[in-house]
Amino acid sequence: MALVEIRNVCKFYHLGGEEIRALDGITLDIEAGEFLSIIGPSGSGKSTLMHILGCLDTPTQGSYQLDGVLIHEASTRQLAAIRNQKIGFVFQFFNLLPKLNVLQNVELPMIYSNVGGRDRRERAMAALKLVDLENRSKHRPSQLSGGQQQRVAIARALVNQPKIVFADEPTGNLDSNTGAAILDLFRRLSTEGRTIALVTHDPSIASITPRRIEIRDGKVSNEVDPRLAGLSPKFGHLTAGQGIPPAAGEA
Repeated sequence: MALVEIRNVCKFYHLGGEEIRALDGITLDIEAGEFLSIIGPSGSGKSTLMHILGCLDTPTQGSYQLDGVLIHEASTRQLAAIRNQKIGFVFQFFNLLPKLNVLQNVELPMIYSNVGGRDRRERAMAALKLVDLENRSKHRPSQLSGGQQQRVAIARALVNQPKIVFADEPTGNLDSNTGAAILDLFRRLSTEGRTIALVTHDPSIASITPRRIEIRDGKVSNEVDPRLAGLSPKFGHLTAGQGIPPAAGEA
């Protein structure tokens, strides 16, 4: 059984009497330990798909199973617990609380899990060590660079040992050198067996993942556009959702 299984998932909105099909029959699996990117142009439906995969939204129809749990049948309270215990999120703008220091920001998910204070501190420091920021634990977010703030956000996403981490445009607010360092961190974390999905329209991000899933017009595209995937045109169009050869120098 795959870690993530979604079948014929649709998300419809009604605006001014018109039906908008943000997602239209999405079916895909994500295996435990995969490192993948979900790609597509603006308005393709990839962010809507991430919201559903991350249990931030519910499908209009279709089924979703995460780690053996039928998400589409879960209550609001159950969804909150699943987000806290099984899913980690990394966002473009970090979403750190400015009045809390680094350690306290990383501890937050464990407070909602009712983890004791001593265990929280130990686990938060271990997560900060993973991202090489244990020596910044007492700093406030405003005292950190953008790349350091994103690493704090990654530590926070990992601290509850989630089954999967979703990163939505994780380098979009960073300069190119800092963004490359964040992508190297995700690559290293993936080699340690973590399941990571990067949601992006940036080919340079998509190019580092062994698998790319292209969303277009609310559907999984039958072919992956090599330009969106950050691949040389010499690869041609490739079957969607399959392992795609890494970019030059990444083999």
